[in-house]
Amino acid sequence: MSQKSGLRQIPVVVLAGFLGSGKTTLLNHLLHHSGGSRIGAVVNDFGDIEIDAMAVAGALGDSTVSLGNGCLCCAVDASELDLYLDRLAQPAAGIDVIVIEASGLAEPQELVRMVLASEQPRVVYGGLVEVVDAVEFDATRALHPELDRHLALADLVVVNKTDRAEDSERVLGLVRSLADRAAVVPAVHGRVDPEFLFDCRPAEERIGQLSFDDLHRHEHGPDDPAHTHLHTGYESVSFRSGTPLDPRLLLDFLDSRPEGLYRIKGYVDFGAADPRNRYAVHAVGRFLRFYPEPWKAGAERLTQLVLIGSGIDTDALLKELEACADGAPHADERGMWGVLRYVRDEVAEAHGSPGRLDG
Repeated sequence: MSQKSGLRQIPVVVLAGFLGSGKTTLLNHLLHHSGGSRIGAVVNDFGDIEIDAMAVAGALGDSTVSLGNGCLCCAVDASELDLYLDRLAQPAAGIDVIVIEASGLAEPQELVRMVLASEQPRVVYGGLVEVVDAVEFDATRALHPELDRHLALADLVVVNKTDRAEDSERVLGLVRSLADRAAVVPAVHGRVDPEFLFDCRPAEERIGQLSFDDLHRHEHGPDDPAHTHLHTGYESVSFRSGTPLDPRLLLDFLDSRPEGLYRIKGYVDFGAADPRNRYAVHAVGRFLRFYPEPWKAGAERLTQLVLIGSGIDTDALLKELEACADGAPHADERGMWGVLRYVRDEVAEAHGSPGRLDG
């Protein structure tokens, strides 16, 4: 997304959960319902690789196989992760999103740290998704008390097998109490709307990132211009403003974003605070990053955002974003410092910010 570096960054989603929770089922669902997006699946498992498509896929060598729909799957050890991120992020691979399926006994925090520490400039952290088995939740928690910590770290929690649990509402409530502001969504057979995790390609092939218009067409029907339900348990809201946003007020909003608000994507106009650039924003869970991009000559200067979550108050979110508008012709010279904390270091330094990437 960053025009500064000229690179399109690929989100890397870490998919975790204890044995039997349904991680592989969820990954298979994503692979078969990717909406035309090409997925790079990285399987970090010490046992049998269960990706069913791999049984009929043709091997490409080096533990990488083609899944036949443009997706690729790699079986790797944790020490090889950065090597495979680099390989899958090469433009020739044509990958749109990378999903790392952690071993059922893996420590998800370590995989997240490895993604955040990756020196591969073409990737960006796409969130930690923790899958839990609603039927076996109490037993799993008793056997693996570290599950509470995993839930607190997650950006999205998928409570799977809710159709088989006698008290799924109790489990959902308990999981929500343990997850730290993460979106918590129920699922059956690992069926999660892919748009909740990554941007699906539009029906017509295009080159580069999805535009806001692509996102808007995909998410909104003609009879519901404000917001719509992506799926049961998912809400989406679109925000547009021809008035620039105040960077301090927007950071206050982002720092206090409510429980259940999983993803924020789009572009922000900070007006006089930085008249040269619009800022692409990528937020998933508590992770946040901005990317300055020069305004194109003659382009209409708008803020355009899409917010996706579970159990969110869309009307309240719109009012909070509207309150961030600032039509002042002059800018506080330090107003952008908070934003630049979430920009790649070399860009922040060019703007004279003392801050560095946080998240």
